[in-house]
Amino acid sequence: MPAATDAPTRVIVVADAHLGQVPAAVADRFHRFLDQVPRPGDALLVNGDLFDFWFEWGDVVPEKHRATVEKLSLLVRRGIPVTLMGGNHDRWGGPFLSNRGITFHAQPAELTLAGRRAWVAHGDGLTEQHWTGALTHHLLKHKATIAVFRALPPGLGFRIADWLSGTLADSTKDRAVLDRAAAAQRAYATALLAGRPDLSLVILAHTHRPALERLSGGRTYLNPGAWLDGGRYAVIERERVELKTFETG
Repeated sequence: MPAATDAPTRVIVVADAHLGQVPAAVADRFHRFLDQVPRPGDALLVNGDLFDFWFEWGDVVPEKHRATVEKLSLLVRRGIPVTLMGGNHDRWGGPFLSNRGITFHAQPAELTLAGRRAWVAHGDGLTEQHWTGALTHHLLKHKATIAVFRALPPGLGFRIADWLSGTLADSTKDRAVLDRAAAAQRAYATALLAGRPDLSLVILAHTHRPALERLSGGRTYLNPGAWLDGGRYAVIERERVELKTFETG
């Protein structure tokens, strides 16, 4: 992997592609995006739920996502750092990703992005509007749950994951619930920024609702929206943050 001589000055942010649960055209568009948008000097941050399901049993991983992982690994080999945040669908990364140069965070993390200090989390479990969402979050991140799942034969694990992915998707179809969650996210982010003057950015996802809230001093709350909703993403630079849509034309 080429060594970066300078910290990235532009960070591309995407989230909520749910590859494997959406039509193949969404994955094809995402792959074209990876080919065309990140450029030398950039970094890529994927803020959770890139995949409908990701789990590692050693070298046994979901085959349907290998092409995407190889695309991300190719970016790394081109000198573009790639960071994946775990979401409620894909929190269980490990050596398969890290051995390909991809940085993975299962939990919220503080990162330096384009020279700005950022607190980054997918967002599940922070502002859930229904008790089932909060319960699912705690169950899926519990060490005992992960240990039991890892002990299963991969084939059985994949069948359970296919069922669970559909269940989680059904729970996010109520627009009113998502609207309330998005409003709660904004309140959470602005309160965090108010209490942490050292932070320049708070970045969340999960609600599939794009948001860009600028506070005093250029401090910003960002949700890039869902990639699956027409190729939404965001760009972070030291002096500005923008919401964008990937145009395929």
